[in-house]
Amino acid sequence: MYDPSQLRTFLAVAQTLSFTQAARRLGLRQSTVSQHVRRLEDAAGRQLFSRDTHSVELTEDGEAMLGFARRILEVHEQAAAFFTGTRVRGRLRFGASEDFVLTRLPEILEGFRHDHPEVDLELTVELSGTLHEQLASGKLDLVLAKRRPEDPLGELVWHDDLVWIGAERLRLDPARPVPLIVYPPPGITRALALEALERQGRDWRIVCTSGSLNGLLAAAQAGLGVMAHSKGLIPPGLFRVPDRAGLPELGKVDFVLVHGPRRSPAQSAADALAAAILTSGARLRRP
Repeated sequence: MYDPSQLRTFLAVAQTLSFTQAARRLGLRQSTVSQHVRRLEDAAGRQLFSRDTHSVELTEDGEAMLGFARRILEVHEQAAAFFTGTRVRGRLRFGASEDFVLTRLPEILEGFRHDHPEVDLELTVELSGTLHEQLASGKLDLVLAKRRPEDPLGELVWHDDLVWIGAERLRLDPARPVPLIVYPPPGITRALALEALERQGRDWRIVCTSGSLNGLLAAAQAGLGVMAHSKGLIPPGLFRVPDRAGLPELGKVDFVLVHGPRRSPAQSAADALAAAILTSGARLRRP
């Protein structure tokens, strides 16, 4: 009833909320992406996206289709691997940024290990900047991390807003420097936060530096200050700082999958894990 190619296109549009970006990710023309979505909507008898010239959003039926599409594609890929006799194997060095410590990434990795038991998966959790450096030096095979939107590196998983977050009871004194909770260099959110404050001409001081997300959250929950964070990954117990606080806009950030610069023996395993993450990428974000 549902064509796997159309389901993959649907997931790409759902994750990027852009027909143009989905076409780029899949290597298709934008007209083909639109055709796949239209045919899937015809098969379902429901509208899956509400779209105009400025935005693309999932409808309620589109949200429901997300879960069905992932499960259908998962079973489809398992059947294809079984009957073609292809087995992914080898050592895969995978790096994920600290942003995903509190998400459902472990569930995705568990599912991958179940489907590919002959892959020896090694996980490194680090700052995005550090992961990109390790990938470039050949120490990792695949990375899931942040990048600046203007950076062409990697395959887009999703595009998000950066926002200021802190404890609900936190109140900022406009006459005093902004108390910042940050990752150490080369943290991308650190750099974007400092750049935004410098552009605004706002004084700031660092009250906590930690390479661990849990360390930053402990400081934020204690009310020590504010931190820049992905809107789609705000941890429980922390809240967006209201606009009346007068903090500058932080702009956008991309979450991407990046393969190593050279093909390696782990390439097939890296491709399989990348496909699993792209298929399930929406599960990483908080509602």
